[in-house]
Amino acid sequence: MTPPRPEDQSRRYPWEDDEYKPRTRPYPTPGSPPPPDPPRQDPRADRESARFTPPPPDADSDKPTVPTLPRKLTVTRVAWFRTRQLSSQALAAFRKAAHADGAKQSGLSSLTYAVMLNYAADAAMAVALANTLFFSAASGESRSKVALYLLITVAPFALVAPVIGPALDRIQHGRRIALAAACVLRVFLSVVMALNFDNWGLYPAALGSMVLSKSFTVLKAAITPRVLPREITLSKTNARMTVFGLAAGGVFGAVAAGFANLFGSPGALWFTAVLCLANAYYCLRIPSWVEVTEGEVPTSLRAKPQKPKRQPLGRTVVVGLWANGSIRMLTGFLMLFAAFVVRAQTEGDAFMQLLLLGVIAAAAGVGSFLGNAVGARLHFGAPDQVVIGCLVGALVTVIVAAVLPGLVTAAAVGLVGATASSLAKVSLDAVIQDDVPDESRASAFGRSETILQLGWVFGGALGVLLPTEYWIGFTVMAVLLAVGLAQTVQTKRGTSLIPGLGGDRPLRPAPVVPRPGT
Repeated sequence: MTPPRPEDQSRRYPWEDDEYKPRTRPYPTPGSPPPPDPPRQDPRADRESARFTPPPPDADSDKPTVPTLPRKLTVTRVAWFRTRQLSSQALAAFRKAAHADGAKQSGLSSLTYAVMLNYAADAAMAVALANTLFFSAASGESRSKVALYLLITVAPFALVAPVIGPALDRIQHGRRIALAAACVLRVFLSVVMALNFDNWGLYPAALGSMVLSKSFTVLKAAITPRVLPREITLSKTNARMTVFGLAAGGVFGAVAAGFANLFGSPGALWFTAVLCLANAYYCLRIPSWVEVTEGEVPTSLRAKPQKPKRQPLGRTVVVGLWANGSIRMLTGFLMLFAAFVVRAQTEGDAFMQLLLLGVIAAAAGVGSFLGNAVGARLHFGAPDQVVIGCLVGALVTVIVAAVLPGLVTAAAVGLVGATASSLAKVSLDAVIQDDVPDESRASAFGRSETILQLGWVFGGALGVLLPTEYWIGFTVMAVLLAVGLAQTVQTKRGTSLIPGLGGDRPLRPAPVVPRPGT
């Protein structure tokens, strides 16, 4: 008999098996007794044997394994069994969501883990510095010191940030190393903060760590298009990573709070250093194909690039950049301004300070989660109109907060501002994916994220320098948002308040031919 071919092994028929023997009497003869029934077993025995039988091994690692029940049941053992079961199910659900839509095969899941740890480190550092960075000294002294170190540490970033985008264009190999290096530097700064917790050396290390966190976000934006699965879009990918990051920040922030209660704030800073070290490890586990830059064409914010072979960004992309930059200015402003206002209004009451600041932070966190969750599920047909609507909503809320100053309106600004920032960012990602050629997409994301981080830094500087009065701060911010809205609308119409950075460009420029040899 001819043996089956290798490709037919999974579809063998009975007659292809050497052990198969056809029946000599396929049908019973007339008058012969019927064949005996197979022996029946007690169904109770089947249930009893199946109750404690461990499940067969499953090839899918994302499915949870059900732990077996202990022989002797006690309250402690049942609670432990239930905890293991719920933990296994939660871990399996997380892995399934992180690996969905081909994210594991493309390498997106590895980048997602790194982003989650970056959020976790930010949350742990915020918990560690909650009672120190803004509340340890007198109000006037604290503001002067933070303002001084803000200028020392953030001002260089504001000057160097325009160079980050072109630098990413020139990096042919080493994007993963750059991500890991930012995390290793944060490990060093976390150790410095833990060892200098009671002196002013805390401030430059803390603000330097914040700058590195923003730099990590810029580098991540340039890597994301290289690990994008075919099943989902860039906008949904970024929204999904943000949702995972916010969840990780909440979980590890609670763990950091436990370390702070047991070992003080330095203990939470040592925990932050461990998270940053783990983040560096996961950055190096990102697939190597993110280093492939063959055929990439760098982008330019100008309508007519000064350097040859650069892809200019279209009008719709620039509209999204102006709107997102304005909203990010609001979120950066509120983060630092709220801390100083709460400190000035609740002098000497540390519990009330943390409570009020927690209300504003919780509102901003809910808004960010809500905006990303909605953006990941819905598809917007006109992203440029969505970003303008988000900017208008943020401006209206800030005007209300300036007219009716107080904690409630400040929390409303946090909620609406974070929601608008998330939805506007999802819309910007969608525009970049649709209007920017494939060979320029990584460069466009790196430059756009740089602009957004610059807006955040500028808003944070205003939050430190402005007086600690709600109506003053929100009035100044309303004026700046109104200017940003005017520039965004003018850009959409094809004009500009700033020559060269407005809408005097085509909606979708023609793709530039890649440079030879790249």
